Amino acid sequence: MRLDESTILLDIEATDQESVLKQMADNLVREGLVKTSFVQAIIAREKEYPTGLPTAGVAVAIPHTDVEHVNEKSISIGRLKEPVLFGMMGGDPSEQVEVKIVFMLAMKEAHAQLSLLQQLMQLFQNERKLMQLVHAASKEEVKKLIDDSLELTAQGGN
Repeated sequence: MRLDESTILLDIEATDQESVLKQMADNLVREGLVKTSFVQAIIAREKEYPTGLPTAGVAVAIPHTDVEHVNEKSISIGRLKEPVLFGMMGGDPSEQVEVKIVFMLAMKEAHAQLSLLQQLMQLFQNERKLMQLVHAASKEEVKKLIDDSLELTAQGGN
């Protein structure tokens, strides 16, 4: 599972969710972690199946898409300069949340995605850790917070 400074984007400037998703997905394409088809696939999936979550202290989104668009398992973390509206997961399509942190998942197997989502849900229930992510001064600090919170090595290594 790849999560390093190259997949962590701090203070993304965007006014809508599509811009956020495009910036993050384009970065994964540049890193060679996903195919170019990933960009449109993740935007389309987010429109159909919103992933915004109103979690403790700060709202998050966990966009992901089908495995055929992925070259290498990875997570991209994007911290937004200003919150952006995302549709609420599992809710009424008109319900939106002001998202501050985006966890973009690029998974090679569906079962690994489920395990990772369960770990992320535990992280999202920890308001202290989420606030640390919001206020982290560097990509290294974000990576350490995530490494301490998720068992990424248990899912096929880094």
